[in-house]
Amino acid sequence: MLKFVLLVNKQGQTRLSQYYEYSTVVERVITEADIIRKCLARSDEQCSFMEYKNFKVVYRRYASLYFIIAVDNSENELNILEFIHNVVEAFDRYFESVCELDVSF
Repeated sequence: MLKFVLLVNKQGQTRLSQYYEYSTVVERVITEADIIRKCLARSDEQCSFMEYKNFKVVYRRYASLYFIIAVDNSENELNILEFIHNVVEAFDRYFESVCELDVSF
């Protein structure tokens, strides 16, 4: 089950966030900052998923945007990577060369 979805640029600014489980604003800010910092610090040679607290974080970078999804430990990481890829392809087909500004506004 999805916990949350984040779209973040290379500077670490959150462009879109959607949460599927309740958490306070303070918890969200702390969690987002920590996850974003860890994802941006990872090299391209490292895998695109990691464990964080009691869930898995799966991310993928497309151009200047990171698509970050947190899921339960029971979810398959490769399925989530495929889901991210399908979402990006749908955006690209529907919006024709979608960019960071399109997502922001």
